[in-house]
Amino acid sequence: MPSVFIKTYGCQMNERDSEAVAAQFVARGYTLAQTEKAADVVLLNTCSVRDQAEQKAIGKMQNLVNTAKKRGNEQLFGFLGCMAQSRGQELVEKTGVDLVIGTQKFHRTADYIDDLTSGRRQTVVDVEEEAGSEATIRDHIDLSALNESSIVGPAPQKVTGFVSIMQGCNQYCTFCIVPYTRGQERSRSIEDIVAECRSLVAAGYKEITLLGQIVTSYGKREIGTKKGKSAFVQLLDAVHEIDGLQRIRFTSPHPKGYGDDLAEAYARLPKLCESAHIPLQSGSDRVLKLMHRGYTRERFLTIIQKLRSIKPNIGLTTDIIVGFPGETDEDFEQTLSIVREIEFDNAYLFKYSPRKDTPAASMEDQVPQELREERHARLLAEVNAIADRRYSNFQNQRVQILVEGPSRRNASRLQGRTRCNKIVVFEGADRHIGQLMDLKIERVGSFTLYGDPAIVNL
Repeated sequence: MPSVFIKTYGCQMNERDSEAVAAQFVARGYTLAQTEKAADVVLLNTCSVRDQAEQKAIGKMQNLVNTAKKRGNEQLFGFLGCMAQSRGQELVEKTGVDLVIGTQKFHRTADYIDDLTSGRRQTVVDVEEEAGSEATIRDHIDLSALNESSIVGPAPQKVTGFVSIMQGCNQYCTFCIVPYTRGQERSRSIEDIVAECRSLVAAGYKEITLLGQIVTSYGKREIGTKKGKSAFVQLLDAVHEIDGLQRIRFTSPHPKGYGDDLAEAYARLPKLCESAHIPLQSGSDRVLKLMHRGYTRERFLTIIQKLRSIKPNIGLTTDIIVGFPGETDEDFEQTLSIVREIEFDNAYLFKYSPRKDTPAASMEDQVPQELREERHARLLAEVNAIADRRYSNFQNQRVQILVEGPSRRNASRLQGRTRCNKIVVFEGADRHIGQLMDLKIERVGSFTLYGDPAIVNL
């Protein structure tokens, strides 16, 4: 049987898209290869948020294509995702791939590979032109891509399922290319999403993560607020009612989506895990305005205070950009100070990277690369020091985890996550996968906890 290998660069939405594409191939009789060398078809699902990710994917593909040519391998190669959407034909010319599929065309991937294999096509480039245009999205996008179900079959462990509830973004942050590659916001119906979640639970999944570029913007136009509840909270209520589902997570939200109804949902919905990834981006009001983020430092602090008053042990992570155009020493110090005040469990730090055609790319006062590197190093040291303190508090504590499968770093061990999204590694057996387990934390590592189920007094 033919085989396909899919490598993903980027966020959980990219992971979900890759799994949906993998499901197409499995349904047609393909096997999923474990390595590029073993595959008949090699696809890279790429992210465009940072230039480094793009360059890494391009370099990887060039190496794969050149190696295949030297060895006389008749493999097919292709790009999927945001970079494919933004660069299109350029990727064929630069890397020699056979296939380039944009963000709205994932559902056609297997069809195109069949065409290429049979010789009906020589190369395929299918991207939605002007994806950021509201008129284009409204009049021309094939919405079957949005409504297509998520994966059930090809996931290696039936524990955590990812469900895309919407596509696109209306925020237009000045540093971000996503609205131009994924288009404007479009939301699925609550009924469709719940039906998909039910199918995942019926297949054995215990936890569902709801995905959206700004997941808390779900259904604003299509559904709206009812009885004081935003469309997203209405969806959480509906998913919470599914029998057999044990945990609910979501990512990624926007601070503007954290109204009282969402904060209160953490208190009244037992299945909603007490963890939140809320992108801060900067601690400076001046920089936040330049970024077009739509909130202030004070507003962000109010959200955090509200969440911790409801769930004191909530796990909090964030994204931060350093070296945004015009960022002064004072602006950066404000970011340092808010990180110290909030004490996130972890923060994903990014050195500002200009993205083609975004407003920030042409702003004056671009911060020199050396200064970006310096600020990144200082902030990273602060984040790591805070994380060390916060993780050390788990020493000798009892925690509950949902066991997901083998540890990514040591396949002889298992790993799971606490409700507040801490990874716990322990010695266990395959029969534990998918179970809720209590463990005592006997050792704390870097962003990882190590537990022993044998020494918990049940």
